Amino acid sequence: MNTTHADNSKPNPAAADNQVTDDPFLWLEDIHGARAMDWVKTENAKTTKQFVGNAEFDKTRDSILEVLDSDARIPAVSRMGDYLYNFWRDKANPRGIWRRTTLTEYRKPTPQWEVLLDIDALNKAENKRWVFKGSDCLKPAYTRCLLSLSPDGGDAVTVREFDIPSKSFVKGGFELPVAKTQASWIDEDTLYVGTDFGPGTMTASSYPRIVKEWKRGTPISDAKTVYEGKTTDLAVGAMHDRTPGFERDFVSVAKDFFHSELYQRKNDKLTRVDVPTDASADTHREWLLVQTRSEWTVGGKTYPSGALLAANFDAFMAGKPAFTVLFKPDAHTSLESYAWTQHHLILDVLDDVKSRLEVLTPPEKAITAGDWKREAVPGAPALSSISVADTDPDNSDEYWLDVTGFLTPSSLQRGVLGSVPAETIKQDPAFFDASTFEVSQHFVKSKDGTRVPYFEIAPKGIKLDGSNRTLLYGYGGFEVSLSPHYSGSIGRAWLDRGGVYVLANIRGGGEYGPQWHQAALKANRPRAYEDFAAVAEDLVKRGVTSAKHLGAEGGSNGGLLMGNMLTLYPQLFGAIACEVPLLDMKRYTHLSAGASWMAEYGNPDTADWNFIKTFSPYQNVKKDGHYPPVLFYTTTSDDRVGPVQARKMAAKMQAMGHPDVWFYENLEGGHGAGADNKQAALMHALAYDFLWDQLK
Repeated sequence: MNTTHADNSKPNPAAADNQVTDDPFLWLEDIHGARAMDWVKTENAKTTKQFVGNAEFDKTRDSILEVLDSDARIPAVSRMGDYLYNFWRDKANPRGIWRRTTLTEYRKPTPQWEVLLDIDALNKAENKRWVFKGSDCLKPAYTRCLLSLSPDGGDAVTVREFDIPSKSFVKGGFELPVAKTQASWIDEDTLYVGTDFGPGTMTASSYPRIVKEWKRGTPISDAKTVYEGKTTDLAVGAMHDRTPGFERDFVSVAKDFFHSELYQRKNDKLTRVDVPTDASADTHREWLLVQTRSEWTVGGKTYPSGALLAANFDAFMAGKPAFTVLFKPDAHTSLESYAWTQHHLILDVLDDVKSRLEVLTPPEKAITAGDWKREAVPGAPALSSISVADTDPDNSDEYWLDVTGFLTPSSLQRGVLGSVPAETIKQDPAFFDASTFEVSQHFVKSKDGTRVPYFEIAPKGIKLDGSNRTLLYGYGGFEVSLSPHYSGSIGRAWLDRGGVYVLANIRGGGEYGPQWHQAALKANRPRAYEDFAAVAEDLVKRGVTSAKHLGAEGGSNGGLLMGNMLTLYPQLFGAIACEVPLLDMKRYTHLSAGASWMAEYGNPDTADWNFIKTFSPYQNVKKDGHYPPVLFYTTTSDDRVGPVQARKMAAKMQAMGHPDVWFYENLEGGHGAGADNKQAALMHALAYDFLWDQLK
């Protein structure tokens, strides 16, 4: 659930009639109401007194903060023209600095950076608490940028035009008030804008319903409407491709989270790019790429779900589809992502959740798709991940790779396809001693016989006597894959204490492509929970841990997973950390951006409630149930999932008399853990210390 949406920080009075008159905790949906905030402050004080005010917590928090603030971390960069850009937070710059440097300088152990915008200085000057949310700079000069700033870390942002040469905001330039805005450049004097233009201009999911073309120097009210969607659509957007010789404009209409329509805009006329609505499509130069989510028959041929197809764009639009299959999945593989360089295409393939890269080169004559040359890229170490961090598709065949593993600090490699082999440019430091641990991958059969993988990071020579404190993490939704990655925070806060860390690749994710995700959609959602429970049971069966020593953690959709572990499988766990969660699935479509996720869960205001109620923790928690200790944490400024579901669940369980129900709500940070590293360290330390303490 990584999309943005409009602000729903106020309760929806109409939604209060959603068959919830018997819900005594509706008052907690008034996010900033005095009564609700008094309850939050009281619960925060209780949790702080119990878990935060001690030397052990300080040690955990400080060790995590040291990782987050470390000057030795790799500064992740993205190329724009001749410069590499980076956003950086540390102890001296808690809200961060936006900066740039050259490749020559970046290669040095301590590069010299040109600071473009200091967010802390901006906040002091404007008496604000801005959180930097990204930039969109105009090609090819990259001197003018649209900067997004959130007032509290949420998804709602103000968009302001910034001039890089003068390092200042443009006086009288493009500027939009705080909203769930999508803005992008057409040319130096024109933008595509989707935002809150007034009543009725947002979808029921709280995304822009209308996209307009806005000219410099004119009021936004005079902007020309390009496309007006329906209230029932998820979102509407537009973009301009500035690639020389291949300039094109597109309008996208998201019908729901997994279905959309793409139109080419030419001379103010929209022509449908006629691919299946559940497929993703995009262009690069002369090429159209289509990634399927279901079987598709076109041009007399049938292509499977999870395939990547290429065709000449102009020929396709002229009704002459001729596709080449660039990737076809099998029982063990899926396409995680792809990235263009100027002349090549890099595929990131998961093989039983482990990465490998391939480079594809299209034929020189692109009238038809033809044969593409295929080469392997040297892979990551065993049980690791390798992914494309950045490319420069407009100008070169440069590529940047992120190589990481559970016990291998991330490295950043750079190469140029066809001329410069990849070399390591930057290396993260080791934040814990990995030599005492080992990584293994295991498979377990779920309730219906499906083979489910999971990774285990454990001390070498671990005693399989059921005594090890073990943390099981999962997500299982929205076709998101969980792959091996290095975390200094987990290493210090969990592994260094002697704990075992486990990552479960349950259905609902994307580890095995669209079918793995679709296997846990809507009425099949419980398959994800059965998978997670099967991993928990296997850990006990193998002697790694026992129920009283096994903890579980997940956030967002993973928070819904935790809610179901709590209510459906309480006997399997000794403690649960449930973070920024969905929990009240009867009301979720009326809270924050919930309406945008009906394609994942179903619509509780219809007959879908008959199956949704089976995995709605808020409705399924019982007064006579026996539940493990649980910590709910959220943020007031989370305008994606919202804080009210965690509030209501904690309050309901407490009112039922269940012991060891803890709650903490950070004021800032949006759907993430915090608005700065210090806040993030506190939230992570709270979860790890809570679980470690309860599982002893």
